Amino acid sequence: MIRNFNFTALAAVLALPLVSGAAQAAYPERPITFIVPFTAGGITDLVARTAAQRLEKELGQTIVVENRPGAGGSIGVESTLRTKPDGYTIFLGTQGTQITNQLIYESAKYDGEKDFIAVHGLTALPNVVVVNSKKPYKTLKDVVDYAKLNPKALSNSSAGTGSGTHLAAALFQSVADVQFTHVPYKGSASAITDLIGGQVDLSFDYLVSTRGAIKEGRLIPIAVTSSERSPNLPEVPSMTELGYPKATSVSWMGMFVRTGTPKDIVDRLAAAMEHVVADAIVEKTYAEFGGMTLKKSGAEFSSFVREEAVKWGSVVKALGLGKQVEEKK
Repeated sequence: MIRNFNFTALAAVLALPLVSGAAQAAYPERPITFIVPFTAGGITDLVARTAAQRLEKELGQTIVVENRPGAGGSIGVESTLRTKPDGYTIFLGTQGTQITNQLIYESAKYDGEKDFIAVHGLTALPNVVVVNSKKPYKTLKDVVDYAKLNPKALSNSSAGTGSGTHLAAALFQSVADVQFTHVPYKGSASAITDLIGGQVDLSFDYLVSTRGAIKEGRLIPIAVTSSERSPNLPEVPSMTELGYPKATSVSWMGMFVRTGTPKDIVDRLAAAMEHVVADAIVEKTYAEFGGMTLKKSGAEFSSFVREEAVKWGSVVKALGLGKQVEEKK
């Protein structure tokens, strides 16, 4: 019996796990595509390119940033979902692409939680509540007091219906029990221009959009929507300080991959991203945008996204926002 035993076959069987392990350890063997669902040059693009440059060093491979803008980010989502779940396509997701788009637009035929794996956070940007310096409102209390006595008399501009700047303002109104008149624009630039011009009264926009006007004294920052003060505006109180902890919000971005991507590859990306967001240059760059690095990975990041889905889902539902947007199509 011993003489007839096939040692060659046994050796081949024993070698299989070693071959498989070696193949897995080789990831990534070729360039990785990083899909950004917004236009080049915008803040999401700059966030992605900053991370990609550092990620290349961690993975030892080229990261090719590919912009796929359109439909509030949904075109980029759909193009990602047409790729293989092999780790060679990663995606920059936001609260819009992963949560609110599918609640607002009937055309968004995907599920942000079921179709994607949350790998790691990138950055979180609080909104800055700004008012025109020529208006009589110099504090958030001034705004709230006036709005309670004069419902809908104050107008707030936003970057568009369903945008983070719109939803942050809507969340605050529900918590503070006040009503503004929403004036949507096609982007922050025109929304802030009209705020400076006095056509609207206030806005819940981002530091990157308002910093210039704040420095020039044309806009006054009266609050930041984060739970703590922003290092960029240390003199401006946070929503929590002002007594509105349930109105805190940030617009966040993170790395996602398609559901079905092997766990060892997801873990490899997550481990690499821990080094990326801890990098001093990355942290400094994100701070210049008015944000902070979002140091959440794996299960913690997934839990964060689910909590955000509950928060913004309730806001969208309260606004009846899906019907409003679909009717305008």
